[in-house]
Amino acid sequence: MKKKAIIISIKGYSLSINEKNLLAKERPWGLILFKRNIKSVRQVKQLIKKIRKLTKDSKFPIMIDEEGSSVSRLKEIINHNFSQKSLGDIYKINKEVSLFFYKDYINNLTNFLKKIGININTVPVLDVLRKNTNKIIGNRSFSNDPNIVKKLGQICVKQYELNKLATVIKHVPGHGCASLDSHLKMPKVKLNYRDLNKIDFLPFKSNQSKFAMTAHILYEKIDKKNVATFSKKIISNIIRKKLGFKGILISDDISMKALKYDLVTNAKKSLLAGCNIVLYCAGNYKDTYKLIKEVPFIDKFTAKKTSEFYKFLR
Repeated sequence: MKKKAIIISIKGYSLSINEKNLLAKERPWGLILFKRNIKSVRQVKQLIKKIRKLTKDSKFPIMIDEEGSSVSRLKEIINHNFSQKSLGDIYKINKEVSLFFYKDYINNLTNFLKKIGININTVPVLDVLRKNTNKIIGNRSFSNDPNIVKKLGQICVKQYELNKLATVIKHVPGHGCASLDSHLKMPKVKLNYRDLNKIDFLPFKSNQSKFAMTAHILYEKIDKKNVATFSKKIISNIIRKKLGFKGILISDDISMKALKYDLVTNAKKSLLAGCNIVLYCAGNYKDTYKLIKEVPFIDKFTAKKTSEFYKFLR
């Protein structure tokens, strides 16, 4: 399976001539949609259909970031006020009611996502709420209890898979301990491995999601030089070995300000550290073209896992 190790994004509601040519010729691994790409059900269905026609791939990965509440890319076409935090709060009071509601919610949402052509949703957020957690996570987290976060995360992944949609657990190995927003600055965490392992890392352990997304965070007591996305030590020793993640590892957006290099260097450092695919969300065509020319084709592991994902979609 010959695909470039990058997930790209586009600028607007329809494809430009340049974007059409890029999709037809350059073979990106997948594409992520944002609110700027969605104005109606009919429009987004036509857009996705066009993308798959250009790539000559009926299962071409189309992702969306549809968490609900503060992070909803579909606000223009569905009423979606759900937040993971509200579910976690209900779970503390009544587990059965919480799980019944969550599974029903996922069934309805996945049916809609499949209807418009999306096959990956970047949920669940498995970051644990802490006293100093930045508001960028906030109600996107299930709870301040890592065991509740882990349980609801496992339910989410399983229910999505029953509905033949894939998930992306994030932000591995944990963003809840960070007080800064990695979209704007590099968060630095001073906690040691023992403290992180008991709380922040716990929800990610043995989760069976097909995909995971890294955190652009500097865990100073583990790797004082590299954010997790750039850290061989964190990806190999913690994400792969300690947490047991066996799927495709995707970087968070390489245009975020937590990463201090140019886009091409950010991409190369992510892949060199052990990310399987890089994510670029800004939708700038010139940068997209430059990146897709510079990133390599996916390796054998990623090709194998991608083939398994395609079979799963059948």
